Amino acid sequence: MNGADALIATLVANEVTACFANPGTSEMQFVAALDGVPAMRPVLCQFEGVATGAADGYGRIAGKPACTLLHLGPGYGNGVANLHNARRAHTPIVNVIGDHATYHRQYDAPLNSDIATLVKPNSIWAKSADSPDTVASLAAEAVAASYGPPGGPVSLILPADSAWLPASGEPVIARIPVRPAPASEAVDAVARAIKAAKNPVILLGGQACSAEAIHEAGRLSAVGVTIYTDTFVARQPRGAGGFAPKKMQYFGEMAMAELEGVDLMVFTGTTMPVAFFAYPDRPSVLVPEGCATLTLAERAEDSVAGLAALANALGAPGQGPTQPLKLPDAAPTGDLNAHLVGTSIARHMPEGAIICDDAVTSGAGVAAATLTARPHDTLALTGGAIGIGLPLAIGAAVAAPDRKVLSLNGDGAAMYTVQALWTMARENLDITVVIFANHSYRILNIEMTRTGAGQAGPSARKLLDLGDPKVDWVALARGMGLPAVRCTTADAFDRAFEGAMGQRGPMFIEAAI
Repeated sequence: MNGADALIATLVANEVTACFANPGTSEMQFVAALDGVPAMRPVLCQFEGVATGAADGYGRIAGKPACTLLHLGPGYGNGVANLHNARRAHTPIVNVIGDHATYHRQYDAPLNSDIATLVKPNSIWAKSADSPDTVASLAAEAVAASYGPPGGPVSLILPADSAWLPASGEPVIARIPVRPAPASEAVDAVARAIKAAKNPVILLGGQACSAEAIHEAGRLSAVGVTIYTDTFVARQPRGAGGFAPKKMQYFGEMAMAELEGVDLMVFTGTTMPVAFFAYPDRPSVLVPEGCATLTLAERAEDSVAGLAALANALGAPGQGPTQPLKLPDAAPTGDLNAHLVGTSIARHMPEGAIICDDAVTSGAGVAAATLTARPHDTLALTGGAIGIGLPLAIGAAVAAPDRKVLSLNGDGAAMYTVQALWTMARENLDITVVIFANHSYRILNIEMTRTGAGQAGPSARKLLDLGDPKVDWVALARGMGLPAVRCTTADAFDRAFEGAMGQRGPMFIEAAI
């Protein structure tokens, strides 16, 4: 057994059984070791941002980490944007980053870099296995650290000689941490404050957006508490049969208008809400003036237990209000837009589907239409770094091969990680990709006005327009190995989407809006 063998054996012993990889020379020992451990599924990604985003999608659905295999500092650097999103989602991920042999680092070879510094901002734990005999123990430590709580990406740096030299010992089993319940004093304080408040709100995030937590939040809504979630959450159940909380508005002034009159805001699994960006003469903190704030459960605590205890303390019923199953009456017709795309998705999306939402300005239309659709899960863009919708879908499909996965993407966002289409085809994943093709960075056109920068002139428009030349999405998808179709009418999209839902395997639909 060498260090690479010890690493993979320990990962598999700790139920890390998917590896999203873009390896290079320094990772060849790890690659070779995969042949001896069929329990580890290797998935090749032709860009590291696809590998890291896929590991994020896997972790959100599986509830346990996948590993990535990245080539030195530049390989890790290519995956940073989606690790930023994963850190904000608190997704457990074990990044295995190959490095030069320990004795070779001193020569500053062309690919040499300060990996330890590079990984620090988006890793909640990071260590280098500079001896083969430390590989197994550090791998177990990394797995445990990835769970947090509240969890996040970790980085294990693997020098080439630690991978190829002999390693002794059996796989090491990680000690997975358990979330503590919130203190009873915190629950009692919140219960008293809610009883005294005129218009209390509970804001949910992280684990508090799980199905179990939202059930408990629904109980609280039945006793007069308004429930919100963060604007973007890692995973949230939606659709018929469940409680539907409100969502904190993206634009700060809209959020503040909706929250007017709220006199108590309770944070559960999240923290103080803030505007995505600063704007001239607009507030950064999205809490009404004079509104009291309390924390029921910290991010690292058990939000389900906290919400259940609070509901019991307030005498809430065992079940709160739930969404009925209400599907659109008829197929949409006419010119295609995001709302009509949402109508078709609501009509045909099967129960248990997973929506990976990176649709930017088009996403609201789908979200509104699917509120009373068949039960499904939604994975959102937690860190604001667009380009996650395609990779998230890969990870979700690997984690749950029996569930239909939908990847909803703005055309600008999809170009960040378009290489993901190749992996979907290669792995024959059951993913339907929808690209909303408006050939514009529409969100940036909106934000330019909001920031007070004025209207875009000829030079500015060059940075906000994607239509010169227009991306031929069907040709691009087919070139990556996917069946693909372009739809310009609602009727055509409805037929194409119905067909995709009726078959297994990948499908690509360009929605020309």
